[in-house]
Amino acid sequence: MTTNPAHLPFVASVGVFFAILLLMTGIFAYSRYRKRKKSLIEKIQRGGWSSSSSREGLRPDPDLAGRTRSGFLNMFGLLGRRIKPETRSQLPDLRLDFLKAGFRSPNAPAIFWGIKCFFALVLPASFLMLKMMAFKVMDSSLALMIGCFLALIGFYLPNIWLRLKIANRKDNIIKGFPDALDLMVVCVEAGMGLDTAFNRVADEIKLGHPALSEELKLLNLELRAGKARRDALKNLSLRIDQEDVNSLVTLLIQTDKFGTSIANALRVYSDGLRTKRFQKAEVIAAKLPVKLLFPLIFFIFPALFVVIIGPLAIRIYRMFLAP
Repeated sequence: MTTNPAHLPFVASVGVFFAILLLMTGIFAYSRYRKRKKSLIEKIQRGGWSSSSSREGLRPDPDLAGRTRSGFLNMFGLLGRRIKPETRSQLPDLRLDFLKAGFRSPNAPAIFWGIKCFFALVLPASFLMLKMMAFKVMDSSLALMIGCFLALIGFYLPNIWLRLKIANRKDNIIKGFPDALDLMVVCVEAGMGLDTAFNRVADEIKLGHPALSEELKLLNLELRAGKARRDALKNLSLRIDQEDVNSLVTLLIQTDKFGTSIANALRVYSDGLRTKRFQKAEVIAAKLPVKLLFPLIFFIFPALFVVIIGPLAIRIYRMFLAP
């Protein structure tokens, strides 16, 4: 079987593209690892510093990487302000998505649109430059189609990243939600008010669950600013957008409306949430054998067949088929 020489430039270009994609994925994974390691070190340092040292400004200044990142974000923001949609129908949903992802800056939509435009231009331009330098024999219509496809990928790639960021933040919040609820029950039963309990729980879980702590701090700031507790709790539910949090917010609103005991309501809800999490773990454990079936069929069984039947096949070949 021979390969058509006319297809070699296309195969080579696809291979180079996927190699560059794998390289970018590796760089992104390594940067995430460095970021997590750096955030862990900063958490440890913040936990060891005293409040006086924080007030005196002994924390390190932003490094060169932080200033460079800020410069790039400002550049993307300038680009995004020129191309973002003028209609107000899309902007509220986009701002809500950024709130769910943990971005509070008012310039976030402009930066987002700037990044979308940047990737939509850079990816096809890079491919066309590579085609002009290394793959001159490639058909122009095929190169144009690949360029348009890369432009679409570059335009919608930030949307995919934003969805993944929202899902990751929701998972982090839900992981810390049972601990925060138990602490809230303890605080309320100790005689604290609900507003003070929110602030206290946010301080206690700041190192372990910073995303949930940030949301509770924002809730406490809204209450201090004079917003009604009902509206502040609804905003919390809207920002987190999780079923467990929505149920808790509904419970607290009804408790505040009818004047029932908050401690008893939180205790009952905490017990119900713990039972629900236990049942969810049982469901995941019950699905595990079915999920293991496909790796066994496609990866483990073929290797076992090669190890068991391979020597027998070699001996049969040597005895009957070898010259």
